[in-house]
Amino acid sequence: MSAPFEHPLLWQIGTLARRAGEAILEVYALDFDVELKDDRSPLTAADLAAQKVIAEGLAHMEPVLPLVSEEAKQASWEQRKSWARHWLVDPLDGTREFVKRNGEFTVNIALIEDHRPVLGVVLAPVTGDLYVAARGIGAWWQAEEGGDWERIGTRALARPATVAGSRSHGGAQEDTLRRLVGEDHVLQPLGSSLKFCLLARGGADVYLRRGPTSEWDTAAAQCVLEEAGGAVLDLHGRPLRYDRGESLLNPEFIAVGDAGLDWPAKLRDAGLP
Repeated sequence: MSAPFEHPLLWQIGTLARRAGEAILEVYALDFDVELKDDRSPLTAADLAAQKVIAEGLAHMEPVLPLVSEEAKQASWEQRKSWARHWLVDPLDGTREFVKRNGEFTVNIALIEDHRPVLGVVLAPVTGDLYVAARGIGAWWQAEEGGDWERIGTRALARPATVAGSRSHGGAQEDTLRRLVGEDHVLQPLGSSLKFCLLARGGADVYLRRGPTSEWDTAAAQCVLEEAGGAVLDLHGRPLRYDRGESLLNPEFIAVGDAGLDWPAKLRDAGLP
């Protein structure tokens, strides 16, 4: 398989994510104000600084593609429904974790083509971990800028299973998890899209998300997980897809490392959706 540096666009996006991470860390080192958006989610200067870096960087790449980002005005569905390809960005995923200063936040950049994420980059600015993937070249991890690249992959469902869960949002019901992966599962709380990356590296087995998420929260990490051998499915067992209509909210979903199992049947047996 090709390494990331042999895929020019993926190399460019990885570099851009690191630049956005630097802008975030400049704010992280200071005292910063926290505003609340209309949906009551937090907003900081770091979100806006990363947005500026990414938007300007993508605008200088060829071809120039439409951009959907959490921190930008959204195009209408009338505009979006004709797009074959577009960028989907969360410049700072896990702002609540940023505010808590626990380091569990990421930069997410994805390329969407025909409703699927075909390129994804996830950076954890505090640790320097960079995850990149593109269709056909697999998923790769770089622990620090300039370091070696390691091909990553998921694992077979472990016993006991490790369940990644949100650090700042309510987890799934315990009885549902027991029916899905067994009584003796282990919970691993983690912020932002790092949950997907933990699965992609074979460090966890399942992430079940009940409640709302937006398309920019999942797309980049979904590409990483899929190229590592996993899957992200709605609760009917269908692959999560993007740009489906006016709303940019995802359905509830499950991310899994062992994509070879019959997850639609497991979901039905667990009483989902």
